Formats: sequence, C-alpha cells, structure tokens
Amino acid sequence: MADSVIEEDLTIEGNVVSKKGNVEVKGKVVGDVSADRLTVQQSGSIDGSLTAKTISIEGRHKGSLKCDDLKFAASSHVQADVTAQTMTTESGAKVIGKVNITGGA
Repeated sequence: MADSVIEEDLTIEGNVVSKKGNVEVKGKVVGDVSADRLTVQQSGSIDGSLTAKTISIEGRHKGSLKCDDLKFAASSHVQADVTAQTMTTESGAKVIGKVNITGGA
C-alpha cells in the first residue's frame, strides 16, 4: 500500500484517485477523492465527494462522503451528505447535512 500526502502549501484542482493506497490531505483539494484510507488533517480541506473504506476528518469537508468506517474529530467541520456503516464523532465536531449510518453489513 502506498501513502500519498498533499502538503499544506499544495492546492489540487481535480480528482485524486489512489486505488489501493492511503491519502493524507494537509492542503486543499477541489475535486473528488477516492482511496482505500483517507485522512483530512486539521489544516486540510476538501470540496468534493469522498469515497474510501476508512475516512478520518480533522479539518474541513464540503460535498458528499461514502465509506465503511468514519471518524469526525472535535476540530472537524463538515457540510456533506454522509453514508457510512459506522461513525464515531468527538464532542465539538460540526456536521451539517443528511447522515445515513447503515450499521454492519
């Protein structure tokens, strides 16, 4: 599995796809992101749809989100339609949108 990091000083306008790898976003992505595991660090932001097995958000996201396991940190700010099997939300996380938690398959 490969790890890809989008650093704080980097802005990507376009889609990011990592079929079997992990993507860590510290900068900004304007576009869709698809990966095996996706982490949006506190300094990171994504404006687009997210698809991954596991998603962890500490920063900002606007769009839609689909995954198996989801974690919102206290610092996260999300405006999205969310579909996940399981979700963990720390106190202080801001989530605006429709949330659909399906439970285990």
